[in-house]
Amino acid sequence: MTPIDPFLQKTHIAYFSMEIALRSEIRTYSGGLGVLAGDTVRSCADLKLPVVFVTLISRSGHFRQEIDAAGRQLEQEDPWDPTAWAVPLGAAVAVQIEHRDVWIQPWLYIYTCPRGHSVPILLLDTDLAENGEGDRQISHELYGGDEAYRLKQEIVLGIGGERVLRALGFSIHTYHLNEGHAALLAIQLLHRFRRPGPGLLPGESSYDVPRVRNLCIFTTHTPVEAGHDRFSYELVERILGDVIEIDELKRLGGNDCLNMTHLALELSGHVNGVARRHAETVNHMFPGFHIKAITNGVHVGMWTHDSFARLYHANFAHWYHEPEVLVRADQLDDIAIWSAHREAKKDLLTLIERRTGLAMDADLPLIVFARRMAAYKRPTLLFANIDRLAAIARQSGFQLVVAGKAHPHDLEGKRLIEEINGQIRTLRDAIPAVFLPNYDLDLAKALVAGADIWLSTPQPPMEASGTSGMKAALNGVLNISTLDGWWIEACIEGVTGWAIGQDGDAASWSRDTDLLYDKLERVVFPLYRNDRARWIWMMKQGITKIASHFNSQRMMRRYATEAYLR
Repeated sequence: MTPIDPFLQKTHIAYFSMEIALRSEIRTYSGGLGVLAGDTVRSCADLKLPVVFVTLISRSGHFRQEIDAAGRQLEQEDPWDPTAWAVPLGAAVAVQIEHRDVWIQPWLYIYTCPRGHSVPILLLDTDLAENGEGDRQISHELYGGDEAYRLKQEIVLGIGGERVLRALGFSIHTYHLNEGHAALLAIQLLHRFRRPGPGLLPGESSYDVPRVRNLCIFTTHTPVEAGHDRFSYELVERILGDVIEIDELKRLGGNDCLNMTHLALELSGHVNGVARRHAETVNHMFPGFHIKAITNGVHVGMWTHDSFARLYHANFAHWYHEPEVLVRADQLDDIAIWSAHREAKKDLLTLIERRTGLAMDADLPLIVFARRMAAYKRPTLLFANIDRLAAIARQSGFQLVVAGKAHPHDLEGKRLIEEINGQIRTLRDAIPAVFLPNYDLDLAKALVAGADIWLSTPQPPMEASGTSGMKAALNGVLNISTLDGWWIEACIEGVTGWAIGQDGDAASWSRDTDLLYDKLERVVFPLYRNDRARWIWMMKQGITKIASHFNSQRMMRRYATEAYLR
C-alpha cells in the first residue's frame, strides 16, 4: 500500500494552483494567491471535501528578501528540502516540451486538520536524472525566468498535473483551475476527449469542448492586465508542440497571442471572481462570459492569535469548524477582548525589537501596512506628505510597520520599497517606524494579530479581493482602506472600520492622501486615545460582521454547492 492509496477512491475534485502556502518551511508560495490556496487546503480538510491539490515543488522557493543600507530590496535564494516534509511517489509521466520528453515525478504532502481529516497535495518535480539539466530546472524557481520558462512551468502544471493524477489512479470529475496558470489543463482534457473524425459536420471541432467545460471550473484573481499570462504563438508552437492544432488554440485563447485567462474562460463551465466588485470588473474586461462572485475568505484556525483562539473557544466551542458563530462575539467581555489584543500586540512588539532593535510603545496605536509591493497597491500613499504626517504624529503619536516583497522583475515595486525606507529614515524623529523584510506566513500571522489599525490603499478597481484585512479582523484589528475588493462588502463606516473616500470615486492620489490623513487625524487617533470603550466596541463589531462571514469555511461551502456539485 502506498501513501496515496487511501485518497484514490474518495477523491474526485482536483485543485490546480501554481503556488500553495502550506507552511513557512515549504516555500511553494509567493503571495496572496498561494496563501488563499493554503487556506483552501485547510478548509477542505476541515469540511472533508474530496479534493486533491496539484502544484509545483518549487525547490528554490520564491526568494528571501533582504534590505540593504540604502533601503533597497536584495533577493537571495531560499531553497527548501522536500525530503523533510514530503515523500516521492513511485510514478512518473512525460510531457512534450520543445519536442522532447520531460519527465515529472510527484511528491506527496499530506495536510491533516485538528479533527483528523486529511487531504493530499501533489508537488510536481522535474529535477530527475532522466531529464537534461535545463529541464531539471523547470520546477525549481516559482515565477522565475523568462516567458519561455513560465510557459514550460505551465505545461508541467496543467498538462503534466492531469497526467500525474491519472497515472496515480485518481478518477477526477471536477478540475478547479486557480488562476490562468493552470489553463493548459483544459487543453490536456481536450487532447484526451478528441472525437473521431468520421461523422463530424463541416466546421465542427473534433474536440469535445462541451465535455471539457462540464469538467472545469475557473477562478480568476486579478483585474490587472499585467496579471493575465500571455504568450506569443511563435513561442507556443516552439515549446508546446502539437498537443492541439494552433488554429484551434487561437479560437480558444485569442488570435493575437495565447491569453491564458481567455483560454480558461472558454473552457470552463463555471467561472468566478473573488469578490463582488471583482466579478463586475472582470465581466467588463471579458464581455460575453458570465463571471460569478465567490468572495474570498481566510482560515480562522490559521490566522487567529492564540489569545483570541482561547477566548473564542471558551465562549463558542464550535467556532473553529463553524466560524459563523462568531456573529455573537459582541457578547464578549470588553476586558477580555482588550486583554487578548494586548497579548497579541506584545508578541508583535517583541518580534520587532528582536529583529530590528527598535522598542515600540504598547500604548501607542500601531498601523501596519503589509502586502505585495506593487504600484497599484499604492504603498507610498501614506508618505505622500511627510510634513503633514509628522505633524499628525506630533499631535497624536502613532507607530508604523511596513512589510512586503516586490517581484524581482518589478522594478517599480522595488523602487517603492527603497522610497518607503527612505521616508522611514526621514521621519525617524517623529514616528517610530520600521520595514520588516522577508514577509512570509509566520511574519504575516504576527502582523495581522498585533496591529491596532490595518491599512490598505489599493487603487480602485485594481484590487481583486485582498484577504489580509480579513485576517486582521479575526483578531479584533480595525481596517481602514480604500473601497475596493472585499472591503466594499465589509465596510460599515465607524462600525467595522473606516473607508478612504466613497465607492465609485475615480482614483486620485492627492484626494485619497488628504482623505486618509483627515480620517487618521480627526477620527481614528482621537477615538483610540479618548474613547477606549467605543474602540473595543468596534473591535467586536469587526469580529461579528467580518470574521463570521469572510472565512474560508463559508467560501468552500459555496464552491462545493455552486461549482463542485453543479
